[in-house]
Amino acid sequence: MHRSPIGTLVPLDLEIEATLRRNRAERRRKLLQDRTVASILEEETHFSDSLSPYSPSSRESDNQHSEVVTMAEEHDQRTTLEDYSSGSVPQYFTSITRPEVQAHNITYPHSLIHLIQGNLFQGLPNEDPNAHLATFIEICNTVKIASVPDEAIRLSLFLFSLAGEAKRWLHSFKGNSLKTWEEVVEKFLKKYFPKSKTAEGKATISSFHQFPDESLSEKLERFRDLLTRTPTHGFSEPIQLNMFIDGLRPQTKQLLYAFDGGKIKLKTPE
Repeated sequence: MHRSPIGTLVPLDLEIEATLRRNRAERRRKLLQDRTVASILEEETHFSDSLSPYSPSSRESDNQHSEVVTMAEEHDQRTTLEDYSSGSVPQYFTSITRPEVQAHNITYPHSLIHLIQGNLFQGLPNEDPNAHLATFIEICNTVKIASVPDEAIRLSLFLFSLAGEAKRWLHSFKGNSLKTWEEVVEKFLKKYFPKSKTAEGKATISSFHQFPDESLSEKLERFRDLLTRTPTHGFSEPIQLNMFIDGLRPQTKQLLYAFDGGKIKLKTPE
């Protein structure tokens, strides 16, 4: 026991340092409690003022809420990596537009499809694209369907005449981008019979000569074949005749003028 300054006996505290720490902790707890109560009272006052729709704090709160909603909507509309990686269903599966015809139902004979597929073009260097087009048109002309024009038949069946690299080439065009038969022919010949082949064919025609053991009829047939292989040669009939006569052997020329008077027809059959 020891005596306090006012003369009162108080018990002796043997753990005075621990007691001091507890007292300090108690004071801090009370101080924190007082601050918390004051903060709650201040928030209640602020809340009651913000109930008025005309208060600045209410307008600021509404603006903040509107911004949050806008940001959320923009986030929903934002394109993600998943959107780029997800596949889309193509709208068209063929580059040739389906022709519009008056007929409601069009049915092509299976025999016609088989004939067309018997004249396949694969885009190989030794293939003749002009001969392929000529044969394809001949086959299509064997069929006549009411209210269906010839162009529509060719557009519908041309894909069946291609195979391999040539079919892949046709599929490389944008869907439904080829709308007329003239466009199809133009693209086809530009790809498989470019200007370089035309120049090569013209050079072969202009330098045409008769073989030593070749008859006049054989030479004429071979010359017509060259004209057919290069239909875009641009040579007029008089120029063709001069090229043909210039390519004859001297003996053949003499026989030609002796028996025919130099008259000869070079026009290829239609």
